[in-house]
Amino acid sequence: MRRTLGIGLAGLALAFVAAWGHSATDARAGRGDGPIVFVRSQGLYFDSIITADPIPPNGRFQLLEMGPNGLETDLGPGDVGYLGGRWKEDFDGDGEFHYFLCPLLPPGREAP
Repeated sequence: MRRTLGIGLAGLALAFVAAWGHSATDARAGRGDGPIVFVRSQGLYFDSIITADPIPPNGRFQLLEMGPNGLETDLGPGDVGYLGGRWKEDFDGDGEFHYFLCPLLPPGREAP
């Protein structure tokens, strides 16, 4: 069974800043307090809001991972199978996932 990492909201925000390279408020004031996420199926970037961290690893979660466009996932708002921002991410590659709720905010856009 996988366990959640107890890094809290502040740690999660710092991890996203480190992964993305800028703060959540850069160039998008008022668009949310979470990371920008690239949705592969749509080719669009979405702002987000961190609403719960951590959450129990019960139920279905969507994988959030680092890719060439920063934080990435396969599905986003409007896609069948999008789980409303229920994410799992393995921050350090050790196979232990962190589970959190961070909905994506439409509309998406073509640039971060």
